[in-house]
Parts: sequence; structure tokens; C-alpha cells
Amino acid sequence: MTLCINNLDAPLGAEVRGIDVSHALTPAEVEEIESAWHGRLVVVMRAQKLSDPQLLTFSRYFGELDPPGPNPYGEPFNKEHPEINVISNVVENGKPIGNLGDGEAVWHADMTYVDVPPKAGILHSLEVPPDGGNTYFADMFAAYETLPDDLKNRAECKVAVHDASRNSAGLLRKGYKEVTDVRETVGALHPLVRTEAKTGRKALFLGRRPNSYVVGMEVAESEALLDALWAHATQPRFAMCHEWRTGDVLMWNNLAVLHRRDAFDPKSRRIMHRTQIKGEERVA
Repeated sequence: MTLCINNLDAPLGAEVRGIDVSHALTPAEVEEIESAWHGRLVVVMRAQKLSDPQLLTFSRYFGELDPPGPNPYGEPFNKEHPEINVISNVVENGKPIGNLGDGEAVWHADMTYVDVPPKAGILHSLEVPPDGGNTYFADMFAAYETLPDDLKNRAECKVAVHDASRNSAGLLRKGYKEVTDVRETVGALHPLVRTEAKTGRKALFLGRRPNSYVVGMEVAESEALLDALWAHATQPRFAMCHEWRTGDVLMWNNLAVLHRRDAFDPKSRRIMHRTQIKGEERVA
């Protein structure tokens, strides 16, 4: 097989063909995948059959693994390989085997509530529903570059708190309290505008909308600024839609894109195994 990379017909995203990532990759192959990931922010490899150890091996080509964040049940879903998070709506013996269920997952980036968020997420689809459950990705470099000047000026040098209490499906994590005043939100502080260290490019860095707060502002002023930034950042012109097939391996830049998921029929089964790559520096 000869590796080739085709850009998707979308503002971002690329498909990597001619590779079986269950086998050892050459340095040149890793470099090509990483280059596409840097340039197009989202890369997908179709029809891959990976065991959990093979998924971990593939993931480690791109950096040190970051363990999953806490889930509402307080223990790893994949006890044999706790570096892997399970995203699923399946219930066995009265207990969910994974996170996030079958409802909509709102726009977000993963684990931005920590000081050094993961730089990449990787999903391997094991079972997918016949309809629904699509994942959307939005380019935050493009969102920043097209901000109206007044909004860009309002966002510069501002810092927001990123809520740690709930996951992207809206469930309260074990050990956290309900947020009743956004000025008391618990989570990391990050600038609204992130500068990529290697390129100097700027991107919006929003995390997730619920319970976010711009430090030092009146609550109403913070809400108005965040609402305006989110409305701009999640426009379809910055986004792509990924329709899952069984065997997809998809990798995205967690620091430069937002993603969300459609709801799907709860009678359908959806099982995905997910890894994430540790970030290398604080967001700045």
C-alpha cells in the first residue's frame, strides 16, 4: 500500500489512505500523518481494525498519553487499559459501559478545565448507529481570523475560567457541586485567544460554553462577550461533519478545534474507544 492524503471537501479535515495502523508505522508515515494533522486539524483513517493495545501503540507515535478525565461514575470504563476512555450508550447488567450516552454533546474542546489540556484526541469506532451520532469539528484559527475587529479587540488579553464540573453531555461529574454563580466556577484559567507556540497563529480558545466566565467582568458583560464569540465560532462555514463508519480512526487537534456530536436513536448501539495525547505547555 502507498500512503496518500486527500483533503476533505470541507474547511478542514483530511483522509489518510493506503495505511493499516494496526501495524508498526515508519517514521516517514508518522511524519506524513502528523503533517496532515497540523495542516488540516482533523485526519481520518477508514476501515481500521485495532485491538486496544494496537490503538495505544498508534496513539503513542504522536506523544505521551494523557489519562481520561473523571466521569460521572468515578472509575475507569476500560479497567484493563485505563488510558482508554469508552464513549458509548450501551448498558450491560444495568450499568453503562461508557460515557456520554446517546444525547447531543454540545460544542466543546476536551479537558480544557486543566492547566495543560491534551493536544490531540483519537477516536476508534467499534460500533456505530445506522443514523445519527455524527461528529462536527470547527476550525478556531479561521474563527479568530474572521472575527470582526471590535469583537477581536474585546477578546484580546481576556481570560476565562473553564468549568470542570460537567462533561460535554451535561452530566455532573462525581465530586463536583452545581454551579450557581459563574464567578465561582471551578476550573483552569485560559486566555480567550490562544497563540500557537510553533507558528504564532492565533485561535479562539473557548472550551465549552456552560458555566464559563470572563475573569474581572460583570456577569452580564461576560455573558454578552462569550455569547458573541460562541455564535461566531460555531458557524457552519468553519465546520466539517464526520459521518462515522465502523473502523474509523479519527484524530483531531484539541487546541485548535471545537467538536460536538448529534444525538442518535437510544435503541442503537454506539461504541468508541478514545485516547488523548498529553499537551506540552500551558495555553497562552
